[in-house]
Amino acid sequence: MKHPDLVVIGAGIIGAACALELQSRGRCVTLVDACYPGAGVTAAGMGHLVALDESPDELDLCLLSLERWEEYLSNRGGPAEYSQCGTLWVAEDDEQMGHALARAERLAKRGWDASPVSGAGLAKVEPALRPGLAGGVRVARDGVVYPPAVARDLAQTLVARGGRTEFGSAVVGLNGHSVLLACGRRLLAGDIVLAAGHGVPRLLPDMPIFPRKGHLAITDRYPGQLFHQIVSMAYGQTEAGSDALAVAANVQPRATGQWLVGSCRQDGITHPDVDPKVLSQVLRSAIALLPCLADMNIIRTWTGMRPATPDGRPIIGPHPAFDHVWLAAGHEGLGVTTAFGTAELLADLMHGRPSTIDASLYSPSRFAHAHA
Repeated sequence: MKHPDLVVIGAGIIGAACALELQSRGRCVTLVDACYPGAGVTAAGMGHLVALDESPDELDLCLLSLERWEEYLSNRGGPAEYSQCGTLWVAEDDEQMGHALARAERLAKRGWDASPVSGAGLAKVEPALRPGLAGGVRVARDGVVYPPAVARDLAQTLVARGGRTEFGSAVVGLNGHSVLLACGRRLLAGDIVLAAGHGVPRLLPDMPIFPRKGHLAITDRYPGQLFHQIVSMAYGQTEAGSDALAVAANVQPRATGQWLVGSCRQDGITHPDVDPKVLSQVLRSAIALLPCLADMNIIRTWTGMRPATPDGRPIIGPHPAFDHVWLAAGHEGLGVTTAFGTAELLADLMHGRPSTIDASLYSPSRFAHAHA
């Protein structure tokens, strides 16, 4: 059997997107995962496609990727359960409204449709929101997908284009040209891409990727009651308290008529159990914006571990010490949004081509001191 010239470790949405992009550029790719495509962090996340702009480079990567998402969805939107519901960034006071208007201006300058909405206007576009809000910003081109289905579709497309998959056995070791599976098999490869989220340090301890826990809940079906993804302007801004917990409302309408409710960030806690106290804070934050949620049935709750980095940027590019080992991980809550942009950026780097955006900001070499 012919050996692959490239092995991608991790079949979440990042790994699956990278595998397919590299196969499409002429590589012979094998995608490896301990479970199945989209089974880990990808399955736990909210699946938003959103242009975040906490920094210029974050927005660069988001917009690059969102363009690629539009191409994918125009051809294969069915498996994704895609809804272009848009995002309503909701401001609860005048200070938040000032930040919202600045966001609208930044996004509009980059060609990503964003328009201010007054407090009275919010009631017209989203009647479920409580009265008395200061206003917000509507980002019309944002959307929602079901990430596990996308990861499965990407893996299937990889195989259809001549790639291979190896699922059901974890990777327990690697070097520059081989991957050792828990079953004892060794896969030889010219290059290795590690896209295993917060599992990266198990194989490369020098890469400072850590889990950032989140709680989520989903309701029964209430179709026709929520039309946009609702996100508090405190999202990404709320500082963690003494319990290392930061909470800001994020509520999505799903294609099923259900409401998917988040969001929180909690560091230093690695067990996957649902904490009722944390979950109650998440729900209270959402109910503060959408009071009718208090009367809805919650049918399932769960947690997920976002793969985060110390500086908040993902790690994309060649390992600073190990030849032929590449990384695509650490995207925290933006892995779904930035999957296709990450794949393009990594493929450009691997093939020595100029990238559309500045790749140096994501280089693993910025953590080279950890290896030293």
